[in-house]
Amino acid sequence: MYFVLAYYHIGSIEDPEAEMRRHKEFLNALDFRGRIYISAQGINGQASLVAEDAEKYIAWMRADSRFEKVVFKIHNSDKHVFPKMTIKVRKQLVAMDCDVDFSQVGEHISPQEWKKKMQERTPDTLMLDVRNDYEWEVGHFEGAELPKLETFREFPKYARELKEQCDPQKTSVMMYCTGGIRCEFFSAVLKKEGFEKVYQLDGGVVGYGLQEGSDGWQGKLFVFDDRLVVPLDDKSSSIAKCTLCASTCDVYYNCANMDCNELFVCCVSCLHKNQGCCCTECLEKGRVRPYKEDPTPFRKCCNIN
Repeated sequence: MYFVLAYYHIGSIEDPEAEMRRHKEFLNALDFRGRIYISAQGINGQASLVAEDAEKYIAWMRADSRFEKVVFKIHNSDKHVFPKMTIKVRKQLVAMDCDVDFSQVGEHISPQEWKKKMQERTPDTLMLDVRNDYEWEVGHFEGAELPKLETFREFPKYARELKEQCDPQKTSVMMYCTGGIRCEFFSAVLKKEGFEKVYQLDGGVVGYGLQEGSDGWQGKLFVFDDRLVVPLDDKSSSIAKCTLCASTCDVYYNCANMDCNELFVCCVSCLHKNQGCCCTECLEKGRVRPYKEDPTPFRKCCNIN
């Protein structure tokens, strides 16, 4: 059995390069696959390990006083859900291109409190989904709003515009993302713009699903590993539509055209018809990979003349 881990830590890391090397040295001895990003702001990781190795890694992390309170969200899997180990240093954990005061973030509320707040919402409550549109498409909380952003770098501008539409002193903002880390950044931006009542879902949707299942949630959850889309519980149902025929479907594929590689929702029938491409144009032009029905992301470009 494998454990799929999702975790993050916001806090100063004085020497990210040294921390990267320390991680690599420890994890090279384990059956570890995943992505870990380290910066002066903290650490963000998603990984799959055999259960015994996962427990070793968690214990190793918590033995370090900097990471002793890190919460690891854990799902079971019968196989690895990442292709390889990637550990990198990044300037920013979330690309914002602005200063973030992590001492002024939203109030963390538990999944239980979040569920209660959803049930008690008033007209002055705004629920924000701070994920990508392709994540939203397969699932989101009922009544949530998705900011129209091309990139997350646009969020500071969005926050400035939002306070012109909503009274920042009266509006209660409920904010959520997949695992919680984006809310650490975005809630601080809202607080900077004067929003006083900002609440972020502790542990993100992943944590909510582990504790509360799909209550209040519509659809399924997009995740950044080979699974791509997972149910929050056995009551989860599909809300997404096939990009090509609009039938109910929540399976994502990468377009087989290497010059496109668009992530799109598609049913098996349309996938077969277009040989893995997102549209007829992609099928007829450019470098097209051999057809496959497996939704697992393409690993390497095929050699096509």
